[in-house]
Amino acid sequence: MDSHTDDDSMRVGEVEPMPGYTGLLTRASTVMLSALRDCSACGLELSKRTLLDNAYITWTEIGLFFMCAVMWTQIRRGLTECLFKPFAQRCCLQPKDTAKMPESAWKLVFYTMSWSYSTYLLFFTNYTFFHDPPSAFYDWKSGMTVPTDIAIAYLIQGSFYGHSIYATVYMDDWRKDSTVMVVHHVVTLALITFSYAFRFHNIGLLVLFLHDINDIQLEFTKLNVYFKTRGGDYYLIHDILSNMGSVSFSITWFWFRLYWFPLKVLYATCVSSLQSVPNIPFYFFFNSLLLTLLCMNIYWFLFIVAFVAKVLTGQMKDVKDLREYEGEEGAQRAAALLAAQQRLQSEDAGHLNNSAEGTVTQQTSRLCKGHLSKESDGVLHQMTWPSQSLDLNPIEMVWD
Repeated sequence: MDSHTDDDSMRVGEVEPMPGYTGLLTRASTVMLSALRDCSACGLELSKRTLLDNAYITWTEIGLFFMCAVMWTQIRRGLTECLFKPFAQRCCLQPKDTAKMPESAWKLVFYTMSWSYSTYLLFFTNYTFFHDPPSAFYDWKSGMTVPTDIAIAYLIQGSFYGHSIYATVYMDDWRKDSTVMVVHHVVTLALITFSYAFRFHNIGLLVLFLHDINDIQLEFTKLNVYFKTRGGDYYLIHDILSNMGSVSFSITWFWFRLYWFPLKVLYATCVSSLQSVPNIPFYFFFNSLLLTLLCMNIYWFLFIVAFVAKVLTGQMKDVKDLREYEGEEGAQRAAALLAAQQRLQSEDAGHLNNSAEGTVTQQTSRLCKGHLSKESDGVLHQMTWPSQSLDLNPIEMVWD
């Protein structure tokens, strides 16, 4: 008892230095194996008792989660139809980029907002979790009150990932890693829900901060890729910004997700948590979710390495999405697009179904200097640029 008190007094005002990879592997494996040997009563019954005794979440909080998830979906649809799509059309983006631009614009808006709020909490308040991750578990108590500012961050992020599971399946373009993306969203949502219910919200806030910054850089870079060729013209500034974004994204992905995340978060959850709370609930489950998240970060990092290797070896001269489907399926999609284009060109391009909408459409057509056709609802459907051939390779970022 005296030694435990001495440890508590020593930790006050002291910051434990961040370990290296070797220190993490050595300490974490030793502590986890020791905890596994000591857990003689581990099993389904203990898990049930631990869940009932330590999980705290109310029906009101669950209701707010679903309400906000639906709200994000409706906000995205509203912004897409009223702002993002019209803006893409007015800027005369290529058809494939016009379809993809709203997704990136929406994610850029959200992640900028959420990461800015997490940054504020970690660096402009009294929370010390970034500089001293083990402090996330100091004074932990089952059912402790979650500070309102952190609870708001959890509601925003949790409901967004609930929306993102739906959006990935039904709203976003399907890519090679979309299945992994759905798993990522499910794991992230489980981490958010689990850490909130068991009052691991302090370390959860650090996890969110370390991951959101890459999404900002990714969507910023993708948008500049879409905007560098529009209306048949090339814009150097967007090409420069997209290249700068690619470099910045690659560096921060490694630094935040593969350096700080394991050495700050995983060390705190695997080692420091048991030092502060010897009987911390769901120790193995919580850490298994975090390790799964780390494995997915490594998986996506392989796309980054492949991208850099292709650029350095001259196999790729443009920023393209290695996750897009190619080969037979890509050829089928390209053939269908070309056939549709030929059918459209055979029709009367000047025919408009609605005179009011036709005025706006003609203005857009003059701005873009291209051929225009529209569906019955007045949505821009196809644009063909006279100054360039049909490009079947999607120009987009390589990662997500």
